[in-house]
Amino acid sequence: MDEIASLLEPQIPGLRRYAWALLRDCEAADDLVQDTLERAISRWSQRRDGDLRAWLFTIQRNLFINGVRQRKVRGTRVGEEALNDVQAPDMSPEAHAGLHDVLRGLDALPEEQRSILLLVGVEDLSYEQAAQVLGIPLGTVMSRLSRARAHLREFMENGRGAVLRRVK
Repeated sequence: MDEIASLLEPQIPGLRRYAWALLRDCEAADDLVQDTLERAISRWSQRRDGDLRAWLFTIQRNLFINGVRQRKVRGTRVGEEALNDVQAPDMSPEAHAGLHDVLRGLDALPEEQRSILLLVGVEDLSYEQAAQVLGIPLGTVMSRLSRARAHLREFMENGRGAVLRRVK
């Protein structure tokens, strides 16, 4: 058990970042990480020799997707008020507003693009690792990532603060 713990412990910060980015709720993110680690330990014998990090992110993403399906039935949603939990005392108001814009831009992306962008851009997984986590071909990872970056860039340039006015 100590061997498993020594392998899993360095992966926890990345799992927590990814969980928070997906859920935007510290308690729910911690619960997702705990569920991920419990699942990994209980199925340790089923693990193939390979990339432990990719395997853990695969478990976490599958648990997240299952939770999304359950929340659709229940209707639970976490909004931007979750940003108030972000600990950044030296953050300027402009930077805080920019963080809101980035998070809204991420929310505007389809889930498959958001997942790739978070795995590659935030968790620094390689394209091959992201393909393994998501169970898709490498070319699909590259095209979805390209579209996600383009959509997020477009949102940041044109989408934020855009107010439509009625012209009579």
